[in-house]
Amino acid sequence: MKLGRLLSIIILLLNRRMVQAKELAERFEVSVRTIYRDIDAINRAGIPVVTYQGTNGGIGLAEGYRLDRNVLTNDELAAIITALQSIATTYGSEQNLQLMEKINSVVPSSSSEDFRHKTNRVLIDHSPWDGNESLQPKLVLLKEAVDSCLVAGFTYSNASGEISHRIVEPHRLILKGRQWYLQAYCLEKMEFRLFKLKRMKDVTIDREQTFSRRELPAQDSLAGKTVNEPSTAIEFILRFQADSRHLAQEYFGIEELVPTADGSWQVKKAYPEDEWLYSFILGFGHHVEVLEPLHLRETIASRAEQIVKIYRNEQAT
Repeated sequence: MKLGRLLSIIILLLNRRMVQAKELAERFEVSVRTIYRDIDAINRAGIPVVTYQGTNGGIGLAEGYRLDRNVLTNDELAAIITALQSIATTYGSEQNLQLMEKINSVVPSSSSEDFRHKTNRVLIDHSPWDGNESLQPKLVLLKEAVDSCLVAGFTYSNASGEISHRIVEPHRLILKGRQWYLQAYCLEKMEFRLFKLKRMKDVTIDREQTFSRRELPAQDSLAGKTVNEPSTAIEFILRFQADSRHLAQEYFGIEELVPTADGSWQVKKAYPEDEWLYSFILGFGHHVEVLEPLHLRETIASRAEQIVKIYRNEQAT
């Protein structure tokens, strides 16, 4: 994504005296305007990039500037490779593959074997079990919209199943809990909103209509936070059967399990109360029982009864 593109531009400028902005834009499939924003970001990071005017002009590093190879250790380069490999599990990008090749090329041959082992020690696989073929086209389009400040439109189904058509100014793509979200300024609601990509269809971008980026609200900084409003979270207690300890461990971790006198296991958690939570608990089937709060216990019981009625009616017919 943007970090990968910035690193690729820096490496290209280190290896070539001058590059034209148009060439960079074509190489990374973004607008020339985006390239100049990237150059400005690189300058602010302390690497002096100079724009030369004229027929033979272009973009290059300031005369005499060299980036010390030791500015990044092998461990730091391996960490970058690991991050790019993990991103590639859910968002494939030719740019990221090119960047990984470039990083591998600057590692001395004497250290290549050790470097390869370091990059294979950890892989964070964000891809869903059923694949993400339908998600990729949305990601590609929305990434272009974010990079080039293009207005986007799509049909959206919210958590209540209500269908609407949205026109938005896309500002940021967010991967949270294996789910992709778009943070965008909604031109209908006149405020920033989060849209889950799985609830979008008929995504389009208007390459003729651009927008000026707005400052993201401070409270919408999502690093390490949930995309749900914290006020909707409730605390609940689940009881797992004695022979279902492995399920509780897999989903909550062994440290969260509290043994009881009858051999069962209790887990206390706080999640936002919504359709996802009901489906999550019901997914454990007969292995789990909601102990608290009472209203959540009654909701799960009511939905379980509805499921039983469906299957009994099918058998009756």
